[in-house]
Amino acid sequence: MKLDAPIFVAGHRGLVGSAIVRRLAADGFTRVLTRTRSELDLTDKRAVQAFFAAEKPAYVFLAAAKVGGILANDTFPADFIRENLEIQINVIDAAWRAGVNKLVFLGSSCIYPKFAAQPIREDSLLTGPLEPTNEWYAIAKIAGIKTCEAYRKQYGFNAISLMPTNLYGPGDNFDLKSSHVLPALIRKFHEAKLRGDSEVVVWGTGTPRREFLYVDDLADACVHLFRSYDDAGVVNVGVGDDVSIAELASLVGEVVGFAGRIVYDTTKPDGTPRKLLDVSRLDGLGWKAKTRLEDGIRLTYRWYLESCR
Repeated sequence: MKLDAPIFVAGHRGLVGSAIVRRLAADGFTRVLTRTRSELDLTDKRAVQAFFAAEKPAYVFLAAAKVGGILANDTFPADFIRENLEIQINVIDAAWRAGVNKLVFLGSSCIYPKFAAQPIREDSLLTGPLEPTNEWYAIAKIAGIKTCEAYRKQYGFNAISLMPTNLYGPGDNFDLKSSHVLPALIRKFHEAKLRGDSEVVVWGTGTPRREFLYVDDLADACVHLFRSYDDAGVVNVGVGDDVSIAELASLVGEVVGFAGRIVYDTTKPDGTPRKLLDVSRLDGLGWKAKTRLEDGIRLTYRWYLESCR
């Protein structure tokens, strides 16, 4: 792939898209195409087709999505399924019509059944019911995977699907009404420390286990697989180990410097009991995560202090 090839990163302002842009720039790619939502609404089919016809990107990273945590998913289910379906089909279809050489679709580990065997293998997809609190987003992402498969089968379009585990890092969303667990904990503990609170309340029982991948590691994996993987099968992208929410909360509290108690509100939902990805396929393709969880949290907290206060 030539360093001056035009590469469109859809969703470049988001957590994943911004990390991919950083990685491409570090690798020396000079024609990274980006558009803000005000410049290009990806839910507008005609606008998307016009963009592809005019700019003629050779490659696409589809990282744009409407995302959020349990509260956001449960409150706005129609928005989550509609907007994600529109973005995906518009970009994938326009990319194929414009002759794009390769597209990377970014999904989510929530596509897998709530009670899938752990660690979760790629062939667990569609083998059981989803976690109800985020099924709308999950169904949209499954549709994105199947759209890539359908365009590959019917048209020979080279679209690959990568399924990241829970992500965090610079550029994350720290809004307590819509964020995921790790950035929410960083903000909660930070604000509690500033107020001098004696305790922080964390949703759920603290027992669910989650896997966390630093977003710049994901970007590294995306570029690695972009260069080396061309098959139809989904590839999990994760670290291969997990922690309980209680362990995560303790670690975040330590990094932030909060000295009070952690209290669990057991009236709030836990979500999926455990979600750990089997990354043996990824290992076989020559890639492993590099950033330890504690180091990644420190980097993310530093970014929060510099960018969000």
